Amino acid sequence: MPKKPVNTPYQILLFYIYDTLENPTELMKWQRTLCERLGLKGRVLISAEGMNATLEGETEKTEEYVKEMCKRPQFANIDFKRSEGTGTAFPKLQVKVKEEIVTTRFPGKDEVGPHKGVTGKYLSAEQLHDWIHNSDKEFYIVDMRNDYEYESGHFAGSVLLKDFKTFRDLPNLMDQIDHLRHKTVVTVCTGGVRCEKASGFLIKHGFTDVYQLHNGIVTYMEAYPNEDFLGKLYVFDERVVMGFNIDSADHVVIGKCRKCGKTSENYIDYVEDGHRKHGIVCEECITKGLAIPD
Repeated sequence: MPKKPVNTPYQILLFYIYDTLENPTELMKWQRTLCERLGLKGRVLISAEGMNATLEGETEKTEEYVKEMCKRPQFANIDFKRSEGTGTAFPKLQVKVKEEIVTTRFPGKDEVGPHKGVTGKYLSAEQLHDWIHNSDKEFYIVDMRNDYEYESGHFAGSVLLKDFKTFRDLPNLMDQIDHLRHKTVVTVCTGGVRCEKASGFLIKHGFTDVYQLHNGIVTYMEAYPNEDFLGKLYVFDERVVMGFNIDSADHVVIGKCRKCGKTSENYIDYVEDGHRKHGIVCEECITKGLAIPD
């Protein structure tokens, strides 16, 4: 992502850091005060293992936030990913202290991650692009996002785990990729934070050559819009999906309605057979009553 601010009135910052934080509660108070002063909205999750955040505000104010963060040596090297905002991506500001900055609940979850020295090797967007287009290397891209996320977009040819409803499901889905245990695996996720522990989890369970896409899918999409990653990226804010150069003739919509199979990117919450679900259902099927929004 660019180090310069976007050329729009609003900007979204996405970032994380895995590092031991001595006083998460005091850090929470500072973050809340800073964000409120700058008029930022979004989510900041803080724990003893690090920080994970997505924030939106006026571009000038988000850049001021970056400057304030970088004044603290512990945060000076954070890679802030910037993207165009809408001004309405988040309804409010949430700053919380949590047990983990990404909920895993894995067995041995406290033994993996960059702060523990057990994580996949970093592969930059440029390196992955070169592997895809200019190399005969055998490797497998494994998507570490929830299954509904890759409905709207995913890397061509990537491994999509079935019934991946939440990140904590990963231990129960390992049999789907057991055949890749001694292959080169590249884990991918939205901004990179989930892959830090997911790749470490694979290593802990005997995978011998594990990489992770550094700074996530969003970085690859911006560097190579409409190449390799097909469709749009699911995001956890009011935008729901996002892309780069989506007006280009090279952009494709790969999302399909769960009911009729027609092309769509319309995500809804709905109830089916007594179970709450989240996924793509087109407006026509909603009108027909084939899915009742929850």
